[in-house]
Amino acid sequence: MPVSPDDGRNKVGVALWAIQVLLALVYLFSGVTKLVLPLAMLKGPVPLPGWFLRFIGGCEVLGAVGLILPGLLGIRPGLTPLAAAGLVIIMIGATTLSLIGGLGAVALITVVLGLLAASVAYGRWRIAPLAPRR
Repeated sequence: MPVSPDDGRNKVGVALWAIQVLLALVYLFSGVTKLVLPLAMLKGPVPLPGWFLRFIGGCEVLGAVGLILPGLLGIRPGLTPLAAAGLVIIMIGATTLSLIGGLGAVALITVVLGLLAASVAYGRWRIAPLAPRR
């Protein structure tokens, strides 16, 4: 059976969708937690202002939505790599704060999440961009 040149791109697209759904679930949970829980329960090893924690929570929720909805609806699909890039920036900060606070295992998790978000950003920007609906 002949192999079409789009087969590789389709496999990458499916893998990117799987990563996007996984990341969206993680960031939706994390963001909603930061928005809903009392600030006293959100204390970490490095003290951060409450408004900043709420802001990061809102950014995580918006990033989760940005990973899924543009591709699902076909409206402004170029927002997906931007949402993923924004989540990479958040993970750089989370990794830095985890290392400063002496939480090496947490820093490893944030690095992995950041790398997954970076792969979505690059993949949706260059390798398998989402097509807008016509």
